[in-house]
Amino acid sequence: MASNDGQKNTDLAEIHESLDVTADRCPMTFVRTRLRLDRMAAGQVLEVRFAGAEPAENLPRSARELGHDVLALEIDESGIAGRMVIRKN
Repeated sequence: MASNDGQKNTDLAEIHESLDVTADRCPMTFVRTRLRLDRMAAGQVLEVRFAGAEPAENLPRSARELGHDVLALEIDESGIAGRMVIRKN
């Protein structure tokens, strides 16, 4: 996957939890992401796999609005699937 916003890839060793929301549609993609983040400790890193243009735009924006750090945002060459890495603050 290629990064679409210039952020560098995050080593998988840094990831504490993973979440797959590829079968979900907005707003459920962020609802599930937020519920997972709420259970995590500050400083932990969550990897979220998603599908579609809407989550690619909405997930990172919503995470930033809640004060979390988006460490990586990657979209595959097809533009259909993606991966976001978030550090909980």
